[in-house]
Amino acid sequence: MPVDAAMRVAHVSFFVDPAGRAPAALLDAWPTLANLAPAISTDNVVVTVVQAASADALIERDGVQFQFVRERRPSALQRRLGFWSSPLTGRVGRRLVDLSPDIIHIHSLSFPRHVRQVRAALPDTRIIVQDHADQPIAGWRRNVVRASLDGIDAASFTAAVQAKPFLAAGVLNERARIFEVPESSSMFTPGDQAAARSVTGLHGDPCVLWLGHLDENKDPLVALDAIRIAASFLPDIRLWMAWLEAPLLDVVRQCVQRDAVLRERVMLLGPQPHSRVQTMLRAADLLIQASHNEGSGYAVIEAIACGTAPVVTDIPSFRVLTGEGGAGGLSPIGDAAAMAASLGQWAAVPAADRRARVRDHFERNLSFHAIGARWRAIYQDVLAG
Repeated sequence: MPVDAAMRVAHVSFFVDPAGRAPAALLDAWPTLANLAPAISTDNVVVTVVQAASADALIERDGVQFQFVRERRPSALQRRLGFWSSPLTGRVGRRLVDLSPDIIHIHSLSFPRHVRQVRAALPDTRIIVQDHADQPIAGWRRNVVRASLDGIDAASFTAAVQAKPFLAAGVLNERARIFEVPESSSMFTPGDQAAARSVTGLHGDPCVLWLGHLDENKDPLVALDAIRIAASFLPDIRLWMAWLEAPLLDVVRQCVQRDAVLRERVMLLGPQPHSRVQTMLRAADLLIQASHNEGSGYAVIEAIACGTAPVVTDIPSFRVLTGEGGAGGLSPIGDAAAMAASLGQWAAVPAADRRARVRDHFERNLSFHAIGARWRAIYQDVLAG
């Protein structure tokens, strides 16, 4: 690349929206798609987005060209087999050849055959693949993945340690460089808490919010146990629980109903539109999450963006997102007593100081501006290497 030339980067996603929404609708529905590339793009780094979609379209927004390329959606059988078996047509690959980028940034490790197709079409271009809560593919398919991902130059994870299962399974080669960068960010901002509480009806001292599925991985029962324990020294604590999917809903209801402490303090809100989440986070003092495993943690990112401190489990992604606990509480998985103590510690921080501290961490480490700068540095590093 000539010294004075701008670096050309192509962001690529092979995921075709199952709902078949129009390209413009995807930009409104998928914040990472719409906001990450513009955050990276500068006069010296030109980013073009190539997104598999149900229809061809060319949209320019915030200085970035979004090229939507019509690709076939997976059949019912292919959906059962997994993203790796999604149809190959070569249309995205041909678009990339036309662009001739210096760096190809592919979203998701779950499309190895597509990565291999891109590598074959552009053998000398640097390829980075970004983890999006992916898992190493097991069984007979692993050989397909190993051969397909062998040609990448780098991979990124929210926490670098998340690469270990992929390396142990042999689906990432040890020559590939591993980078640590948050999966995404949020456009949420802090706001007036009193006004947010008036709109949402949320209250409590502290007011604690749960945002997440009611399933075994999210472990709502540990969160409820933490609230029950914390009530002994935070008598006015209130927990408000919102979710999308709820396989454990009956269990959670029974847990709340049979415990007098929880009955008085836990409100089950049910599914909430995403347009309401920012206001709910502004109303809350703390977010609680008891997850066993997360690729990233969008609710945690959104909470920090609002200045709402997360009280969460000490897992790799949450450790990174909270700055090793500097902007939120960390407690061992399954340890309700430790989580209750963490609730008490963060509730004791004066509200204005707590919100300023958490939001400052967001601006410096998790904002689209900060992530954009991180990605530009990674691109330079990979290209130089």
